[in-house]
Amino acid sequence: MRIDPEAVLWSAPERERAGRPLLVLLHGYGSHEGDLFGLSPRLPLGPVIASLRAPIPENGGNAWFTMRDSTPGDPSKESVDAAASAVLEWLDTVDYTSVGLLGFSQGAALSLQLIRHAPERFAATVALSGFIASGGHPGDAELARVRPEVFYGRGTADQIISHAAVERTEAWIPAHTSATSRIYEDLAHSISAQELADIAEFLRGKLD
Repeated sequence: MRIDPEAVLWSAPERERAGRPLLVLLHGYGSHEGDLFGLSPRLPLGPVIASLRAPIPENGGNAWFTMRDSTPGDPSKESVDAAASAVLEWLDTVDYTSVGLLGFSQGAALSLQLIRHAPERFAATVALSGFIASGGHPGDAELARVRPEVFYGRGTADQIISHAAVERTEAWIPAHTSATSRIYEDLAHSISAQELADIAEFLRGKLD
């Protein structure tokens, strides 16, 4: 599994990326790299933004891990770890001063798995309408020591992420991270204007 570098959408040309922080966008299931990229004008201007395409073609778009033969909100640990490894390998090819993550749904699950793999690598992580993969991880103890900055947001009307996955996530995040958690009344499986404003405020100053 690998990230296609030709499919990455960048907010700046290559000549303007060196020596700047990086914010990596990770889209949801059955979507594409152009989805979250539309949020770029509402995000802080300092970081270069890179929106990745998930490597698995599925459900009319792309997925970070397959939904076939898996319980919603409870993918196999191996599949989520494989996606995290692919993103880390891609990051090793990119120049940046600091790096953050912004993921939605499956992308949020991937963003949380990435900080398990590399607890000290990410300056800020935004996980929206997603969940933490079930089961323990070798990086969890170090993560609980480092306690990186994480913004976790979800809506009360989200019918996609199961109650069990939400409960698991809301217990795990404050135990392992320095969490900023926001719950948005009547918000479905999406991102609201208020949530986007809260995300921008959270990210401001963290990626330098």
